[in-house]
Amino acid sequence: MPDYHDDLRLAHVLADAADAVTMDRFKALDLKVETKPDMTPVSEADKAAEELIRGHLHRARPRDAILGEEFGIEGTGPRRWVIDPIDGTKNYVRGVPVWATLISLMEAGEDGFQPVMGVVSAPALNRRWWAAKGAGAYTGRSLTSATRLRVSKVERISDASFAYSSLTGWEELGRLDGFMDLTRACWRTRGYGDFWPYMMVAEGSVDICAEPELSLWDMAANAIIVQEAGGSFTSLDGVGGPGGGNAAASNGVLHHELLGYLNQRY
Repeated sequence: MPDYHDDLRLAHVLADAADAVTMDRFKALDLKVETKPDMTPVSEADKAAEELIRGHLHRARPRDAILGEEFGIEGTGPRRWVIDPIDGTKNYVRGVPVWATLISLMEAGEDGFQPVMGVVSAPALNRRWWAAKGAGAYTGRSLTSATRLRVSKVERISDASFAYSSLTGWEELGRLDGFMDLTRACWRTRGYGDFWPYMMVAEGSVDICAEPELSLWDMAANAIIVQEAGGSFTSLDGVGGPGGGNAAASNGVLHHELLGYLNQRY
């Protein structure tokens, strides 16, 4: 199995650089915010962080392709870095500390591009999570100061904690009834949103989470971290990996039942 340690070390360097940029502008009174064509906000910090990461990658990995939320795809080849400079921009621009920079490396294989390394850095929470294929998932402030992540062992939906983003997307997707049935069946539900539920699944503090509409950069880093912590990460249709346009993540034990509710089989 390939060793992704050098890529992981580089991703931490990239995350450190992005953290400095994003924290410098967090809660700034003169922060510039625009509305993109899809009606979602983008701040000057989103753009600056992605430009900085791209610059580092051009120097350190000139042969690799780069896909980012703000500036699209550059390059071709079997290795592709995927960047979300600020996942949770709506939180960021309102001064809510739940946002993160997501950095992942994907490699081409028989099933298309799949993540092999990922880092999620949430500097306003003073938290960071990461994983590499075959090497496990961890949390801490550095590679040398880290704790291994493992998903929970909860076996019943009635004992499960379920995290989600909002109700509107499920209604638009025609899956609201199944979603509501799931919330009633669970022990506890919380609308944490964005990257955080996936990290809590990996940590074992949440058992299941799902979102109805996502882009690749929202999911790639989260997917490898959940998987390396022993969990499952699929589309709502059950296809493994982050390429399905939506996501369901769990401790693995509850995954079939989670998908059953969201596809109205229960």
